[in-house]
Amino acid sequence: MERTQGFFAALKQEVARGLSPARARRRSEAAERDAALRFSGPGGEMLAPLMEGPDPESGDGEGRGSGSGAGAAGGRREGWGRWVRGQLTQAPSSVAAAAAGAGAGAARNDLRLLLGVMGAPLAPVHVCAAEPLPHLSIKDTPIETSSAQYILQQYLAASGGQKLLSSVRNTYVMGKVRMVATEFENAGRLVKNRNAARCAEPGRFVLWQMAPEMWYIELAVGGSKVHAGCNGKLVWRHTPWLGSHAAKGPVRPLRRALQGLDPLTAASMFAGARCIGERKVNGEDCFILKLCTDPETLKARTEGLAEIIRHVMFGYFSQRTGLLVHIEDSHLTRIQSTTGGDVVYWETTINSFIEDYRPVDGIMIAHSGRSAVTLFRFGEVAMSHTKTRMEEAWSIEEVAFNVPGLSMDCFIPPTDIKSGSVCEAVELPHGEKSKFGPPPGHRAKVAALEKADDDKLAWRGTIPEDHH
Repeated sequence: MERTQGFFAALKQEVARGLSPARARRRSEAAERDAALRFSGPGGEMLAPLMEGPDPESGDGEGRGSGSGAGAAGGRREGWGRWVRGQLTQAPSSVAAAAAGAGAGAARNDLRLLLGVMGAPLAPVHVCAAEPLPHLSIKDTPIETSSAQYILQQYLAASGGQKLLSSVRNTYVMGKVRMVATEFENAGRLVKNRNAARCAEPGRFVLWQMAPEMWYIELAVGGSKVHAGCNGKLVWRHTPWLGSHAAKGPVRPLRRALQGLDPLTAASMFAGARCIGERKVNGEDCFILKLCTDPETLKARTEGLAEIIRHVMFGYFSQRTGLLVHIEDSHLTRIQSTTGGDVVYWETTINSFIEDYRPVDGIMIAHSGRSAVTLFRFGEVAMSHTKTRMEEAWSIEEVAFNVPGLSMDCFIPPTDIKSGSVCEAVELPHGEKSKFGPPPGHRAKVAALEKADDDKLAWRGTIPEDHH
């Protein structure tokens, strides 16, 4: 205890010396001498010599005032020590600076991958919610198809009923998201992000929908923002690294809307599905509906060297409530090398768990959920596979139906949209490093992303523009 008190007493004296008028006066006298040296001499102004080390005159008062050689030497030694400590404190090493720069670049790559894959994915096929579901019939109909039709009718009834759902002209949804890349695996090692909960990027989104087939979403995460929309004839998307571009293939709904936000569109999506069995999901007995994308749609979504081979979606409907509680979405892309090299395959799988259903104006809306995304890359060369896993959690804050004043003008595509269309495979990683493993990112140049402060943003119907 006495040693601790002695330490604080010495620290107090040191601070008092540093702030004392005597020490300040000594510093001012030294400054006057330096000024006299700079402006002395018949030739005009002269520069004082540049000192690479500490100033011998800036030592403690005890060493200078004693006048002894030992005291002066002690003051010089103390001055050197203070100068070295100051240099180490003020100037970070080049290694640390390089590491910080590499970490920032890897974080940007992770964010690009998260937003590119999870920001605004589309549903597998085109649907029109205005069209009625097929009439339930068991005559000359396979049992898998008739069972699926019965399950969908129960789903619509549990969600609020066909009549109420059809009366919705437009929808507004605002919510929060948290995204993070959790692990990376290749043939040699598995790297896990052990700080996934702390490293998750927070963000917000706003979704507008209007019948028929029009929608618009803004999603901002980590200082960057993704816009996407559909005017009923064209699906487009804007990212800071690719700009505005049209989506390849037919008009399709936003996958996020199927996650418990638009029951009528979800039912229309599975209208052509088959019931393939049952399974427990989080302890809940569920019927499984399987939807396969038709070859014509796959061909329309294919462009250049990227070929969409298959796209399958599974819907899990609770036997207890009749509601959609889980969606599994998987598609396989074949990419041919531009130089005639090995073919690369990418399989993207998204598992979404839909939770917390609550009624809003009589319609059951899911108010929270989570998704796990797996990107699996493999090729014709053995031991060349990689696997990246990402996760997202979302919650819904506001939902409104039939908002007055919403018109078709709100869904007009941007004027700077690029000519032609872009295949969804453009968002797949192309070799840039992640902050916890070897992939992800896109080769396009991206401006620096700054951390967004959620508490300083007013999220009311739109998300403030980024400045990329």
